Amino acid sequence: MKHLTHVSGSAAEFTRRAVLAATLLAVVPWAGGPAAAADWKPTRPINLIVPWAAGGATDQVLRVVASELEKSLGQTIVVINQPGASGAIGTKSALDAARDGYVWTGGAVQDLGTYETLGSVKTRVADWNLFLCVANVPVLSVPAKSEAKSAAELIAAMKAKPGAVKVSTAGLTSSGHAAMDTIAAAAGVTYRHVAYDGGNPAVVAATAGEVDATTQLASEQADLIRGKMIRPLAAVGDKPLDLEGFGRIPALSDTLPGFKAPLSYYGIFVPKGVPAEVTETLTRLWAEQIAKSEALQAFAQKRGALFAPSTGEAAQAVAFPAVQANAWSLFDSGKAKVSPDTVGIPRP
Repeated sequence: MKHLTHVSGSAAEFTRRAVLAATLLAVVPWAGGPAAAADWKPTRPINLIVPWAAGGATDQVLRVVASELEKSLGQTIVVINQPGASGAIGTKSALDAARDGYVWTGGAVQDLGTYETLGSVKTRVADWNLFLCVANVPVLSVPAKSEAKSAAELIAAMKAKPGAVKVSTAGLTSSGHAAMDTIAAAAGVTYRHVAYDGGNPAVVAATAGEVDATTQLASEQADLIRGKMIRPLAAVGDKPLDLEGFGRIPALSDTLPGFKAPLSYYGIFVPKGVPAEVTETLTRLWAEQIAKSEALQAFAQKRGALFAPSTGEAAQAVAFPAVQANAWSLFDSGKAKVSPDTVGIPRP
């Protein structure tokens, strides 16, 4: 895989080719050819480190993927929740493990692009083999008993009391935090950030009234929204979100004209340097199995996510806009220690 900043030709052309490749992945069988590495047949269980608390978006989708891959690999995939430091602790554990293919991690690709800017883990997106499965949409929500009945009303409250409205997220590198920082910049407001060790506890905090709002992912809020324990005000982007069993959640761009936010792509990350047979086998399984997985498609539909499997250059390309947006948002708000352009992330 190549890092986006090292690819020749225009960025637009690279993105066009990569997105085409992502589309083809779902319909064209993998063809490794005679030079491809032999199939990997693991001889012991694989550890999949989830660097967030149980029940969050990463934990949810990776458990579905693990169950699917176990069928083909013939080995147990042990999901290990290792939260802390906004995902940095679990990610570093996977990065420091032996490069034998038996330790993976996963989450949102944008996390990998921000650890180095925050000074927490020295790693970049290009250090990993990406195997993506879904894209998630953050939702701006409030407790069911909140006085705010719309995104406009919540933003007005933030303007009336700068820095007083408490918003829960899964931490600095999380999709929820990136979403709220993007909202704050677009609306010209400030807020009080309350970080938790995962999306699930961040959302539960909102239902309990510990905070005034949350911007965690639809996949983490879906059941609570359907149960009317939390009130969704807007899908964080320029398109409405139709959530099964609930209905349509309006786009934030209805309140903030011109507002846009990149999707957060989730999947499994395998460190570079593992045997070629490991990544070759996973690439084949992504094309032949994950891209056709009924279980993953059902998960996406129920949780308000986009089914979007991809690997290699295609995965790097579709995920990089969120990497850029998050890294530069953290830097511009004074939360990052290192300028993103010094670690291979140009300003979008």
